[in-house]
Amino acid sequence: QAQLVESGGGLVQPGGSLRLSCATSGIIFRLYAMNWYRQAPGKQRELVANITSGGSTNYADPVKGRFTISRDNAKNTVYLQMNSVKPEDTAVYYCNVHLGIKNYWGQGTQVTVSS
Repeated sequence: QAQLVESGGGLVQPGGSLRLSCATSGIIFRLYAMNWYRQAPGKQRELVANITSGGSTNYADPVKGRFTISRDNAKNTVYLQMNSVKPEDTAVYYCNVHLGIKNYWGQGTQVTVSS
């Protein structure tokens, strides 16, 4: 059973930076693509960034050039570096992995961008 635990959220001022981490267990981490999603109040959950097992990355348009996803296979951890954050980045951020037909989520970490 996969377990994903996010950390690193908090309150940050507009223009600031934050790094989210997602520690995983129960999976052969290096074999799987990993995803970061977010869900703002009253909105649907949306994909923010993805990193393949080989390290290729993809980003949603609103975060391109500001966010960076990375992975450390030795630590079974995926990261989301958030730079130049904006108030519209405020959301709960979730780590996600697809294992065949199963979809696993972390508990989420709140990111609030406000002055």
